Amino acid sequence: MTSYNPGDLVLVDFPFAGSAVSKKRPALVLLDTGDADVVLARITTQSRKSNHDVAMTQWRASGLLGPSIVRLHKIVTSEKVQVIRVLGTLQATDRQQVATVLHQTFANW
Repeated sequence: MTSYNPGDLVLVDFPFAGSAVSKKRPALVLLDTGDADVVLARITTQSRKSNHDVAMTQWRASGLLGPSIVRLHKIVTSEKVQVIRVLGTLQATDRQQVATVLHQTFANW
């Protein structure tokens, strides 16, 4: 079974809820515990809308095609079979920003 590391950027075939239609989009791996699922945060090219969004400064070095936002409040558990391929890895500066926002998001938990 394929394993992913936190910080990996992957291309995922995300199914739409209640539909047979899906869309390929990038995502950030947050957690892989070794089973058939992986926990992901969505990545978008849409502008920042929330305090839970992280604008990637090193998107090109991470393997993405354009300026991107990690949406840390859009977390999903996906089957690993939905992962098409690894695109790259989150760079250190962006990784620190993601860690900061995740900590702030879940600090009261």
